[in-house]
Amino acid sequence: MGKTTGFMEFERKDETYAPVQERVKNYKEFTQPLKEADIQNQGARCMDCGIPFCHSGCPLGNLIPDFNDAVYQGKWQKAAEILHSTNNFPEFTGRLCPAPCEEACVLGINEDPVSIENIEKNIVEKAFENNWISAKIPTNATGKKVAIVGSGPSGLAAAQQLNRAGHEVTVFERDEKLGGLLRYGIPDFKMEKHIIDRRINILEEEGILFKTNTEIGVDITADKLKEEFDAIVLCGGATVKRNLPIPGSDLKGVVQAMDFLPQNNRRVDGIKELGEEILATNKDVIVIGGGDTGSDCIGTSIRHGATSVTNFEIMPMATKDRPEHQPWPFWPMRLRTSTSHKEGAERFFSISTKEFIGDEEGNLKALKTVEVEWEIKQGQRPVLKEVPGTEKEWKTQLALLALGFTGSETTVAEQLGLEMDMRTNIKASEANYKTNIPGVFVAGDQRRGQSLIVWAISEGRQAAHHVDTFLMGSSELPLKGEGDLPRV
Repeated sequence: MGKTTGFMEFERKDETYAPVQERVKNYKEFTQPLKEADIQNQGARCMDCGIPFCHSGCPLGNLIPDFNDAVYQGKWQKAAEILHSTNNFPEFTGRLCPAPCEEACVLGINEDPVSIENIEKNIVEKAFENNWISAKIPTNATGKKVAIVGSGPSGLAAAQQLNRAGHEVTVFERDEKLGGLLRYGIPDFKMEKHIIDRRINILEEEGILFKTNTEIGVDITADKLKEEFDAIVLCGGATVKRNLPIPGSDLKGVVQAMDFLPQNNRRVDGIKELGEEILATNKDVIVIGGGDTGSDCIGTSIRHGATSVTNFEIMPMATKDRPEHQPWPFWPMRLRTSTSHKEGAERFFSISTKEFIGDEEGNLKALKTVEVEWEIKQGQRPVLKEVPGTEKEWKTQLALLALGFTGSETTVAEQLGLEMDMRTNIKASEANYKTNIPGVFVAGDQRRGQSLIVWAISEGRQAAHHVDTFLMGSSELPLKGEGDLPRV
């Protein structure tokens, strides 16, 4: 696909960023897009590789060589149709996905892979710019009613697919606005929220009903929901935050990342009533956790005007190159440095927090750490060991816990009598996304555990197919990698 010799003629070219001193003054996205001709050249780099392993790397099964070729040829509307045939929300994944497709790119074996994610973002933005994306109102009505619980990417994907099948779809969201962690978790400098609103407006035009400030299990019982709807799809996410059970964890100043980040999203949105404000301004901030959430805390703290920002990661520092035991086309655990890391954070690896230290008034003033090492033996789980004599005390007034999630909240599951696994995820197979209760399905993080946005969209789409089959006996909604053109 693309230009036959394109991968030999053009080097990978990525978007640039606004200078650090400028971008940290606000919460706007700061990427600086490539020229159209440069993006077409990037599409030309897609090889005629025979077997496109990028398909296997993408949880959605996106038709990547096809839209790359269309971009190379300047057929942007065709590219948008191809992209939307497998991905409901490429404007989300084009900004936020870690791009496992690029790690599986054949060109990436010995060269820089094709810049698939950036091509994807440019396709969808050009489609919006040219009004190629509009509401597609279903012409058939099945008379069946489906409730979607949760308006994150899995819930929105399931809702749009089921609405396309002609069902009456209602999405319930406990927060005041729609989007789940897309809105109350992802900082605005990574994705401004008008990007969500733009797509929600289309979904509403298509006939999907949204009810915010409505928590299922509290405002409406799960049993009541089951009485009123023919099928239920639970897409509430994995929202139970992992704690750090060490001395001093109850001190004022020890804060969960997912309390800190959503509050800032609301602050940026202009909401005045935030409760007790959590600010990093003029504080020595330590972020515990080296993943994406930790990175988001770093960027947000810097924008608050923190005195210093330090990042702890309990795992060893990964290599920049692909580890030998994670060969292509598998996802490699390599060192990843985000734009937030580059804005002024100091990173430490193989370090474990032992104790939070407070002052007489119960405020955090310091924490203690120890260096650790992982003992790895063939066929056994790695064992964490402390390195003697490496204890250290760090000054801090705000410690942000970015330690991930341990599963989903259980209220709805308990009310419906759903089976859970050991991680409090709701049990359901990828074969049909059915729970043990007929008519109740589950998708996204609430089924698989904390994962990627691209997986959430994929699960929402797959679950919709099986819900449609449950309601109608069969379904024409696509499964993974199946196109459903035209869908722009």
